[in-house]
Amino acid sequence: MISDNERVLNRLRFLLDAVTVVGAYFLAFLLFFYVFPEDSFLGGAFSVEVPSESYLKALIYIAPLNLLFYSLLKLYSGFRFTGRYHEAVRVFWANLFTVLSIVFIFWLFVKTYSTHFSRMFLFEFGVINTVLMIFERNILRLILHDRLKKGYDNRHILLVGYSKACEAFLDRVKENGRWGYVIDGILDNHLKEGECYKDYRVIGKLEKLPEILSQNETDEVFVTLNLKDYHQLDYVVHQCEKAGVQTKFIPDYGKLMSSQPYTEVLKGLPVIYVRRIPLDDRFNAFLKRAVDIFGALFAITLFSPVFLIVPILIKLTSKGPVIFKQERIGLHNKPFMMYKFRSMVVQEDTDEKKGWTTKNDSRVTGIGKFIRKTSIDEFPQFFNVLKGDMSLIGPRPERPQYVEKFKEEIPKYMVKHQVRPGITGWAQVNGLRGDTSIEDRIEYDIFYIENWSLSLDIKILILTFFKGFVNKNAY
Repeated sequence: MISDNERVLNRLRFLLDAVTVVGAYFLAFLLFFYVFPEDSFLGGAFSVEVPSESYLKALIYIAPLNLLFYSLLKLYSGFRFTGRYHEAVRVFWANLFTVLSIVFIFWLFVKTYSTHFSRMFLFEFGVINTVLMIFERNILRLILHDRLKKGYDNRHILLVGYSKACEAFLDRVKENGRWGYVIDGILDNHLKEGECYKDYRVIGKLEKLPEILSQNETDEVFVTLNLKDYHQLDYVVHQCEKAGVQTKFIPDYGKLMSSQPYTEVLKGLPVIYVRRIPLDDRFNAFLKRAVDIFGALFAITLFSPVFLIVPILIKLTSKGPVIFKQERIGLHNKPFMMYKFRSMVVQEDTDEKKGWTTKNDSRVTGIGKFIRKTSIDEFPQFFNVLKGDMSLIGPRPERPQYVEKFKEEIPKYMVKHQVRPGITGWAQVNGLRGDTSIEDRIEYDIFYIENWSLSLDIKILILTFFKGFVNKNAY
């Protein structure tokens, strides 16, 4: 089976990655201490207080940590089903997290290293390791693809039933030759034998399944029955198991499911969750909350001058309170009061609820235009994070009247309330802020909810610093 081959290949990749990490480290070591002169910018002049032997000893900790990040970023799963670009991006982030973690660990626990262990050496190691790792993995891909072209690792599969799920699967197989799937044909009770769909031939009706399986040429059967034919499912599975052929099921209700549904077993009864939410896991929720508290405290300390200056400017330029409080809908549809620096003139509640801010809105104050454009008005929400109403990263919360409106108009809108709302989010760093499509925002929010990971949160934070603060759509 492909899964068995993948396990063997993953073990091989792990060993090759370990060799590559160690090789990259030694290359960086040679470059740093021997290739360049001691007074060179790339040389070891800045680390004379830490002997070179200590750099070699540090490899004992750096290599396992590096491989751990590779595992956390899923670099040992689905080799056939991950593209070169996405793999290279994961390698980059894994190496970056390794270098940053080493700097942090040295600073926290190993004071000698934190003071004198060269950051330039770690930078050189990170760059060399990234280049070599991407090269190594692409060489492996070329070898695998060559084997597939020669037919060594191809899997002959049969599709049972023609449906939307079947069409989606055929499209993906055609686009991804590296999967190694060879489709021998389709069995369906409603199509004529000999007809072609998506360039694949119908070879008969379901009753022909035992005959085809008896030829021992089918490696796997993919059950892609139409919903109206699910009464045939028992027959199909029974025939496949009778012939000892691996059976996989692609349900014809994919549009109702999330991108990553999962199954839980309740005393032998499988239960399929329509939507997988990683933050439902208690450890994930604890980890995210810990990062939120630490990050909010750090941000409040870092931006303390802003918290001192902006209130003064607000008071000097307009009458009213410094902090503007507005009801928003948060986790589990519960309302909370969200804080902002006041950027508009004081209004009655009925006036404030009339609509969004528009371009050249007369209600926005002079200093308000600046703090809205630069997102400084959002800084008080760090206190919302400390209270537990919000997270650093998550879907942006909306006012109650708009939640009532959008939940009737936009499919899956309320899914966003299954996690804490955030100060910034995946939609925002992709340009969906202010006067932009609500439908597009929800798609990005749902992607974030279903694919949450600590690495994704870190990525969003980094992107926020580069392109998330200044908002061209903020009026």
